[in-house]
Amino acid sequence: MSARLPPVPPEQWDEDIETALRTGLGGIPPPPVPNVIGTLVHHPRLAGAFLAYNSVLLFGPTLDRRLRELMILRVAWRTSATYEWLQHVRLAQRYGVTDDEIVAVGTGPAAEVWGALESDLLSATDQLIDGYSIDDVTWARLASHLDQRQLVEAVFVVGTYTCLAMAFNSFGLELDPELQSMSPPAVPPSRP
Repeated sequence: MSARLPPVPPEQWDEDIETALRTGLGGIPPPPVPNVIGTLVHHPRLAGAFLAYNSVLLFGPTLDRRLRELMILRVAWRTSATYEWLQHVRLAQRYGVTDDEIVAVGTGPAAEVWGALESDLLSATDQLIDGYSIDDVTWARLASHLDQRQLVEAVFVVGTYTCLAMAFNSFGLELDPELQSMSPPAVPPSRP
């Protein structure tokens, strides 16, 4: 699919976009600007607020970053969000997720590589995508390992990245050049 909403090039950014980026990112990103930023700034006010909110999940998490990335990868796999998948394969590898584990994300919570908490988080991710709620059994297992802030954050990670997957798939978000040249261990099935 080609981009339905191409990124706004930095040379076309106006004061509204720059204000939004200062609000959401604390400043104007240096070149090259990721296509996700250039695409979101089509709606500057929303972009600024969303980027500020998402910064909490990315840069100030209560969940272990490795666990967060496993959940995001599962969302990307389940939603066939290639941009999200490739971006988060790179991040996941930085946080110790192995190539075998990345491949196992496609299999899901039953893959043999997962420990109990990882399997439960992937189950919770699937339950949130499929039924918009974590069942009582999975919640109780998660609550035995995670504090209340982490439980809240887990739900928001899945919800946020499902929303982003819907946006990216709908916009036809263009892959950044460095993502085009990646050879990830696995890629989610493409959408028709």
